[in-house]
Amino acid sequence: MRRERPPFRADHVGSLLRPPELLEARSKRDAGELKDAELREIEDRLIRDVVKLQEDAGLESITDGEYRRFMFHVDFLTQLSGIEQRGGISTKFHKKDGEVDFAPPRLVVTGKLGHPRGIQRRDFEYLRSVTTGTPKVSIPSPTMAHFRGGRQGIDEQAYPDLDEFFADLARCYREELADMYEAGSRYVQLDDTNLAYLCDPVQREGARKRGDDPDDLPRTYARLINTSIERPKDMTACVHLCRGNFRSAWIAEGSYEPVAEVLFNEVAVDAFFLEYDDERSGDFAPLRFVPKHKLVVLGLVTSKLPKLESKDELKKRIDEAARYIDLDQLCLSPQCGFASTAYGNELTVEEQVAKLRLIVETAREVWG
Repeated sequence: MRRERPPFRADHVGSLLRPPELLEARSKRDAGELKDAELREIEDRLIRDVVKLQEDAGLESITDGEYRRFMFHVDFLTQLSGIEQRGGISTKFHKKDGEVDFAPPRLVVTGKLGHPRGIQRRDFEYLRSVTTGTPKVSIPSPTMAHFRGGRQGIDEQAYPDLDEFFADLARCYREELADMYEAGSRYVQLDDTNLAYLCDPVQREGARKRGDDPDDLPRTYARLINTSIERPKDMTACVHLCRGNFRSAWIAEGSYEPVAEVLFNEVAVDAFFLEYDDERSGDFAPLRFVPKHKLVVLGLVTSKLPKLESKDELKKRIDEAARYIDLDQLCLSPQCGFASTAYGNELTVEEQVAKLRLIVETAREVWG
C-alpha cells in the first residue's frame, strides 16, 4: 500500500519553524543592514539544513520550510500585479488557554491582475538541487485574493464584473503553474483557509455581511480553483484546508459538513489535507462524500501543541476515518504547518521533529 507518487502515506503541510538566525537576517534586511543577495545566501544555507531535517525524519515529500516567506500567502500574492498589501484589521485568534490579537495584512485588488514573472521557479529549482526526495511547493489558494475583502476589496473600476476578476486571477495561476511545471515541479499544494472558514457559523455570517452567500461561495471557489490549476496529468495538485494558524492559535471551528459535498466532488484536485487534530474539526462523517479516485491526508498530529500523540491513538482515529472512506485513500500528516507565519507555533524544533518522525513511523505500521 506504499504510494509511489504524492501525496505520500506520511506527508506534511510544508512550513517549518524558522531558526533564529533566519529571523534576525530578515530583520536586518528590512532595516537596510543586509542586502537581498546576502539574505538569500543565508536562506540557501538554512534551507539545506531543513531539507536534511526532513530527510532524516523519513519524509519523502520535501519543502523549503517556507523559509523565504514571512506569511504563507502575502509574499506570493503581492507578486501578482494589481494586488497590494494594506494595514491589517485586529482579529482574535483562539488558543486552548485564551486568545491572541493579531492583525494579518489585508490584500486589496487595486488594478488589473497580471503575472509579470515566475514566482516560485527560482526557489523550486534551488530546493530540487538540494534534495533526493520529491520537492513540494506550497502556494496560497486563489481564494485568498477574495474571501477576506469580498467585493469591497476589489477595485470596481478595474473589475466592475467579478467574473472577469476570477478569470484573470485563474489565468495568473495557470501561468505560474505552467512555469513551475516547465522547471520540473510535479507536486503543488494550495493552502486555503476560506473553505474551512465556511464551516464556521461566525465566519459564514461575516461573509453574509460582506455581501456573499456562504452557501454559494464553495461552488464559486471550486470553479475558481479548477480553472486555476488546469495542469498536465503528471502534476499532483492538493488543497490544504486550514482554520487559521498563528502562534498556536486559530480563528475558525466547525465540521466540514457545510462544504463537504461540494468540496470533495467539485474541486478537481488529487487530494485534500484536512485538519483533524481535535474537536474543532468535527467528526469523520463528511468523508463519506469523498469519491474513490481522490485521497485524504488526515491531519491528526497537531502542529500547535508540543505534546506528542501516541501511535495507538493515531491508529484508532485512522480506523475511525476508514469507516467512511477506504483505508487506501488515506494518508497521515500534521494538521497544519508549524509556521504559517515567520513567528512559528509554540513548540521547539526537537518537538517538531518528534512529530514528523511519529507520522512516518505510524504510516509505516498502518500502510506498510
